[in-house]
Amino acid sequence: MPAPLTPASIRALLDAYGLRPSRALGQHFLADPNTADRIVRLAGVSPGDRVVEVGPGLGSLTVALCAAGASVTAVELDRHVVRALEDVVADLPVRIEVGDALTVDWRELLGDEAGWSMVANLPYNVATSMVVRALETAPMIDRFLVMVQREVGERLAAPPGSRTYGAVSVRVAYYAQARVIGHVPPTVFMPRPNVDSALVQLLRRSAPPVEVADVDRMFTIVRAGFATRRKTLRRALAPLLGDRTVAVLERAGIDSSARAETLGLPEWAALADADAGDR
Repeated sequence: MPAPLTPASIRALLDAYGLRPSRALGQHFLADPNTADRIVRLAGVSPGDRVVEVGPGLGSLTVALCAAGASVTAVELDRHVVRALEDVVADLPVRIEVGDALTVDWRELLGDEAGWSMVANLPYNVATSMVVRALETAPMIDRFLVMVQREVGERLAAPPGSRTYGAVSVRVAYYAQARVIGHVPPTVFMPRPNVDSALVQLLRRSAPPVEVADVDRMFTIVRAGFATRRKTLRRALAPLLGDRTVAVLERAGIDSSARAETLGLPEWAALADADAGDR
């Protein structure tokens, strides 16, 4: 098992391969073995687990995952970094796939069998899209422990009525139970980001918590509702529902003066069904 990656070993790898962290790709390499071990522990990784890691970078977290007994499928977009990563994990049970996790075919990559975990330090600039896409298109991934920008993490796990609750919170809640289970300071990264990070745990639901005839339509209504947060639903939904807005709200049993941040999944599902029944 290779030694855990430290600031000194990461600098050595960057120098040896002529690499610079890419700002465009949101690269901040984890440089603290204790944090890597903490993430693996919070993810509940045990021997024999199958883990997919998005954005492994130089392999700090990858090494810790393998030390816990996992086999890792690592999806890395940066071909230049892959050369160094291959060196770091050469003798470990790691399969490296060069590609974009925002477009990868998860079934082709991981198969249909459930039981996968995603454990990843996600690039800040694609974290939200990455989590939502994996929830929607990778049903074989049952558990997630992702490190994201703190504000993003709070938004992913926000309950109705909270300051950070928004359209993405509703979307995540439909597929998974999400909660922030830890925070990480910027000092453990190279280069150091300007914000704190959050560790978000997501557990995929065996079935959605609400029944709705048209899920896509529900999410369209959710986006419209949150597009202008300070407006009442009567005003926020008018561009989408037109002169049917008040009737749809009444049919769903929702006060037209309510605001989007006060509605939970049952209310959004009721709105979608009321909209379908009114069209």
